[in-house]
Order: sequence, then C-alpha cells, then structure tokens
Amino acid sequence: MKFHEMNVQEIANALRTNFTEGLDEKEVKRRINQHGYNALAEGEKQSALLLFFSQFKDFMVLVLLAATLISGLLGEMIDAIAIIAIVLVNGILGFFQERKAEKSLDALKELSAPQVNVLRDGEWVKIPSKEIVPGDVLKFSSGDRIGADIRLIEAWSLEIEESALTGESLPVQKNTQPLKIPNLGLGDMENMAFMGTMVTRGSGMGVVIATGMKTAMGQIADLLQTAEVQETPLQRRLEQLGKILIIAALFLTLLVVGIGVLQGQDLYTMFLSGVSLAVAAIPEGLPAIVTVALSLGVQRMIKKNAIVRKLPAVETLGCASVICSDKTGTMTQNKMTVTHLWSGNKTWRVDGVGYSPTGSFFDKDIIIHPKSEKSLQQLLTFGMLCNHAEMIEKEGEYSIDGDPTEGALLVAAMKAGFRKNVLLEQFEIVNEFPFDSKRKMMSMIVKDKVGRKFAVVKGAPDVLIGLSKSILWNEKQQRLTKELTANVQEAIDELAGNALRTIAIAFKPIPQGTMILSEEEAEQDLIFIGLQGMIDPPRPEVKTAVKECRDAGIKTIMITGDHVITAKAIAKQLGILTKGSKVIEGNTLATMSVSELEDCVDDVSVFARVSPEHKMKIVNALQNRGHIVAMTGDGVNDAPAIKAADIGVAMGITGTDVAKEASSLVLLDDNFATIKAAIKEGRNIYENIRKFIRYLLASNVGEILVMLFAMILGLPLPLVPIQILWVNLVTDGLPAMALGLDNAEDDVMKRGPRHPKESVFSRGLGWKVVSRGFLIGLMTLIAFIVIYRRNPEDLMYAQTIAFATLVVAQLIHVFDCRSEKSIFARNPFGNKYLVWAVLSSLMMVLVVIYSPALQPIFHTVPILLTDWLLILGLSAIPTFLLAGTFYARKTKRNMI
Repeated sequence: MKFHEMNVQEIANALRTNFTEGLDEKEVKRRINQHGYNALAEGEKQSALLLFFSQFKDFMVLVLLAATLISGLLGEMIDAIAIIAIVLVNGILGFFQERKAEKSLDALKELSAPQVNVLRDGEWVKIPSKEIVPGDVLKFSSGDRIGADIRLIEAWSLEIEESALTGESLPVQKNTQPLKIPNLGLGDMENMAFMGTMVTRGSGMGVVIATGMKTAMGQIADLLQTAEVQETPLQRRLEQLGKILIIAALFLTLLVVGIGVLQGQDLYTMFLSGVSLAVAAIPEGLPAIVTVALSLGVQRMIKKNAIVRKLPAVETLGCASVICSDKTGTMTQNKMTVTHLWSGNKTWRVDGVGYSPTGSFFDKDIIIHPKSEKSLQQLLTFGMLCNHAEMIEKEGEYSIDGDPTEGALLVAAMKAGFRKNVLLEQFEIVNEFPFDSKRKMMSMIVKDKVGRKFAVVKGAPDVLIGLSKSILWNEKQQRLTKELTANVQEAIDELAGNALRTIAIAFKPIPQGTMILSEEEAEQDLIFIGLQGMIDPPRPEVKTAVKECRDAGIKTIMITGDHVITAKAIAKQLGILTKGSKVIEGNTLATMSVSELEDCVDDVSVFARVSPEHKMKIVNALQNRGHIVAMTGDGVNDAPAIKAADIGVAMGITGTDVAKEASSLVLLDDNFATIKAAIKEGRNIYENIRKFIRYLLASNVGEILVMLFAMILGLPLPLVPIQILWVNLVTDGLPAMALGLDNAEDDVMKRGPRHPKESVFSRGLGWKVVSRGFLIGLMTLIAFIVIYRRNPEDLMYAQTIAFATLVVAQLIHVFDCRSEKSIFARNPFGNKYLVWAVLSSLMMVLVVIYSPALQPIFHTVPILLTDWLLILGLSAIPTFLLAGTFYARKTKRNMI
C-alpha cells in the first residue's frame, strides 16, 4: 500500500489502529503471529564443516594434491608435506574469509534500534524493537534510531539523517503531508521514516507500516543475501592454466615412458623420469607465489590507505574498466563549505579546505579583508550568531559538532577572523525560535552591550525575501522594491545554478520596550542582508585521479542519492560529465529494465537520486556489457551492489559496518584517489604474476624438451629425476618470488584495461614461453652432447654440465622476464630482491655440485673452470639472441 499518498485518517483505517490509544496486547500478539517479529531474516547458512571442505574443490588445489601424490611416489616426502601445508593454509584462509563475510547481515541487524517508545493501551512504554508490529504508534526525538518503517503523523522541526539508506548527503526535513507523486524514491518520501535511520533534529510521531524483511532495510538485506559473488579474472585464469598443465603433465608422462620403452630403456627408470617431468610441468609453487604476490600487494596498499579484505581484490581492480563511485565523502570532502557570498548586488568568493578556519575572500580576483565591507561583515557575523554549531579541534584536525549547514556558516565567519565566544560577549541571546520545516527558518532575539535588541533570522531565501521590507544595497538600507527583489532572485538562481545550497540572512532592530512573544512577530518586516552559498566541495586530488583513470581506459561513473543539479555540477568540476555523456535520475531508472539500461549505460556518466535496487541494476547492466565493475559506497544502501560488483570498495571513515563486511577493499581515507592507486597496484600485481608464470613455464619447457630431444636422438638421459626436482622446486622458487616484488613499469597506467576473458598467455606470452623454453632446452642439450661425446665414459660429468647449463640459462632468462620487450628495456639490476634471489639460487646449485656430501644424492661431480665458459656462453644465447631479434624488428619498424 502507498502509505505516503494517504492522509492520516486513511492510514488509521488501513492499519486498523488508534492514534490516541495504540494497540492492545491481544492485538499485538495476533499481529506478531501474522507478520512475525520485527527482525531481519537470515538466509540458510552452510555448516562450518561443509564450508571448510568446499575450500578444496578448486581445480588448482586438485592439481596440487596430484603433485603431492607424485612427490610421495618419488619418495620426496619433504616436498609432499610442503605441498599439503600450502593446501591447508589456503583452505583455512578461505574458510575464515567466508565466515567473516557472513557477518555482514549481523552488522545490518545492529542498525535496528534496540528499544523504542510505543503507545500501547493508551500509555507510552519502552519495548525492544523486535516486538514492534504494523499499526504501532511510535514517538522519537533527536538521537533516536528509527525502529521500523513509519508513516509520520506528527513532525516538530524533524530532520532525519538517511545517508546510509539513500545516499542523501544532508539530513532530510520531514513533514506529514500526503505525497501523490508517481515513482517517488525513498529520498523524496518526506512524510516517511525508515528503519535504521537516525533522528538528528526535532521530534516526531508515526505509525508503523512495515516491519522486518518488509522494510526498506529488509529489502536490502534480501538483496545482500541473494547477490552473487563474482569469480575474479585471476581465479578464472589460474583455473584455465591448471587444466592446461595437468593435461600436459599426463601427456608428457605417457610420451616419455612410451618413447623410452620403445627404445629399450628400463620401464621403472622411464616411469620415474616421466613422473619427474610431469612434476616439472606443474609449477607446484605457483598458487603459493600468487598468494605471496597478492599478500605483498596488500601490504603496499595499506601504506596507501587501503585495506584489502580479499586477496584477489587487488588484482581484480587492475582489470577494472568502470568505477561506480559514490559522490559524498568519496569524490567530495563530506564537509559543507561556503564558497560564495552575496549582498547588495555584490558577490564574493571564499576559498579554503574543509572545516579548517583559514581562507581568503575575493572580490572578483582581488583578495579583500572581509571586515572592511560592512554588508559582508554583517552577513558573516549574523550567520555565526544565529547558529548552534561548534568547532572542534583535535591534533590539528577540525570537525563540526552540529548541523552541517550551520557548520559551514560558522567556518565562513571564522575564516574572516570572527570568533563565536567573542561575539557572544558582544551579544546576549534573549530568546530563540527554533527551525521549523513549515517556516523554513530560525530566529534569535539578541541584545548588544548598550541594550539594543535585534531579531536575527536565517532560512530559505525565497521565504526571507517575502518577509523583508528593506535590503542592504550598496552598503545602505533601502526599501525592497520589485526591481530589487528581482535582483535578489537573480542572485539566488545564479548560486543554485552552480549547485550551491543557499541560506539567506536577515535582521531587524526591535524598538525599546517592545516584547517579542512569537516567531511571527520576530520574523516580519525584516532587513534582508544577503546570501551564503555552500556546497560539499570536490576533493582537490580527485580531478587528477579521474583523468588518470580515463588515460588508463577506465570510465568513472558517479552514483549518488543527491539531487541532479548538485550531482551534475560536481561531475563537471571533476571532469566526469563531459560532452556527449548522459545523466539519468532515479525515477527514470525505475521505469527501465536491465536490458533497456544496457543499451545506454555506456553513455551515462551520472546517476542521481538512486535507490539500492537502482545501484544493483546499474552494476548488473555494466557487467552484462562485459565490464569489470568496481563499486564504491559507504551506506547500507550500497552493500548489495558492493557485494554484487566484481570488486566492492567501502569507505573506512564514514562507511557502515554492513558496507565494510560486504566489500573486498576498504579505503581508510574515503578518497577516490586511493582507488586509482589500488588500480595501479592491481595492474602491476597481474603483470608480475605473468612474469613469474612466463619464467616458471619457460624453465619447465626447457627441462621437458631437453629430455624429449635426448630420447628422440637415442641419447642417455641428460638429467636425473632428482636434478629435475631440485631445479623445479628449489632453484626456480626464489627468482619467481622476487619477480612478484617487481616495481610497475612506467606505462602501466597508460594502457587500457585488459579484457576480462584475456588468457594469461595473451600478448605473446605463450610464444615467449615456448621460444625461450625451446632455446633453453636446446642449449642444455648441446652442452650435454659436447661433453658426453668428449668423454662417453663419464656420463655423470655430462649430466652435471647439463644441470648447470639449465640452471644458469634460467637465471639469465629471469632478468628478461621483467619486461614485455627485452632484457635491455629496464635496468636489469633495478629489482634488488631478484638479484639476491638469483645469487642465492646459483649458490644452491654450486653447493650440490661441489659439496662431497651432496654429490651422491644429486648425482653430480665438480665442474672444471674451463667448462664454465661453455656453460655461460650457451646459457646466454636464449636471452640475448631473442633480445637482438626484438631490437632488429623495432629498428625495421622505425625505418618504415
């Protein structure tokens, strides 16, 4: 039922309730049986045991378990134990991560008021909010949280802060008048109050129209439960890679065993070699290295004011193509600030950041002293005097205790050098008539030191101009003519056109001996002073961040609950709303299907006056268009869309617990620019993952091919199984890990986002793996053949030479992996971790070659110094030959 369209009597009839007596206990019990308790229902929860075992169904985990079995068959129990440990750690981390996500609904429940004042059997009683039923009459005042969805029947200067539900940046003034407007959004229902919102001013009374899951909050809870969690691009790519590797491993095992047996080799030896190559084909350390790379990215993000709650989130941001960002507090400072003042046909501009009481006043582009202009001085001082806001300073940080609008007036006056405590020494407040949504103003009666009294009034400009008979014009008081009224209206329109919220200031002297007993007496025959225009200004750094995102091929969309004029003005200032881009309001969005929205969503840059369902619709439409969507927000209303997006970003300062629990990333500074830093980090992490995949697989291809080529040529095995395992599990690990620490290349934010379906082997990576691996295997085989033919009786020496050549070729190749171009495109020694990793790996190889205790285990013998020249020469060929080919092609292209 559309209760917001009904009058008071129609509501009472529809709910079968009495506004003077309330419900009786018998009726309450009947309605609890009918509607249930006023609580949010929970979806069916998976048992902890099933949730834990579900962590092990991932394909790469199954690959790891297969590798564990193979290592166990080879007698490599240490390797098997290490792999099992990796699987268990990953499973435990995933288990606790999902358990933590389940807390999002519990956080949502905490927003329900624990106790409320309700009218029962003619008496006001305080009861737990879960016992509220439809038809109950509630009363509430400043500081109370609304316990259910309510149709207001009384409102006394009532304002309710609804930003967590609607995204509206300012408290909403409430009234009781019926609203017969089609497709009305929650933010425009001024005669309604919703579960979980907070009363910031005044008091009111209302009748409960919905409880539990039927409330607006309950509908969000339902969306939060049913929103699908998206699989990340990285998870999809690793699963794809795992399938390729397991198939390759099985094929190679059968191929090697088959060729060897056909050539008369011992079946057990060939089976052992085949299994060793299968282990080499599967880089067991890959998931662990990916996890470490993501974890290190998380540590770097913490230093950049972002906390990553889910490891794949950083990488996912790297391929985001759209950022859907909330306006208030993310793109703006969430601090109402006076930026323009008007009085007597003159406009001044004032600068400054946030609530800091420092700033300059400008007449056009010339700095002025505000105390030198009488009308400006009065505009500021009376705005400060008729004001309850207080400035709070703590460790150099400024905040406002009180209404944001009054805070803006206070700060503007402080920038001019006025102080409230000094002002209150000059003026004594005699009486006050509080703000009322019907009058749209507030007034104070003050007395100066010589006993003169004044009425000081602030409120809506159109109301105050109608109550004024005079105006300060060019520093003089003049009668308010139609012409001057038109000039004032023109100033109001100009400020409003710039999305500024305008507050008018007026006053009047009170003759000696006159008693002002009512607001009507105080608020008539006023002298109109002027206007103060304020806005929640954009963060200075966001405009640059938006531009850098655009250069990186990422579109920024503003989604806000604020009015369309304000949203458009901020979007233009930040460079989001450009020529040809569209703006869609919530009432239009409500009439569109997801498919209709898909047709135009790529052209839209601003969505204004939106509801939670709208945000879900926007995210779904963008995802259906193939976008990877990052969704930011801070309120309860944002949580379902945050969860449904590919990456959910919550605000750390202003964000509700619900939004944080539903998110993957939390911004500690609530700053859009931090998202840009996260995108850069995400792109770099993905590139680093590609780097060590390239290194590991090229190395493994080299190991496989050297064995295959030798078998095809009828040669003895160039490597024994333990050497293959040593290279694969120990020598490869440290350099691959160090590649995960590589710094971003200079052009990482000048490329477009990668396609979400892009293979991990795209952009030539597959060719690089095969070509480098082929050359590494070929050079290793050449080194083996040269030494073996020199002395066929000493097979172990030839195998040691092949072992050393394979390792050194890989360690040179790892520096080539730092760039998509060539080894010379970046400083080879720019990654100090990689240098130390390579030296450590080289030391491990030298230990197993020259240590008498380890030589029998690894089937090695000491290598002569002269043979190291052969090893180094052949090992360098794969990297430097292909680097020379790259520069030859580049030179040819430049010449053309």
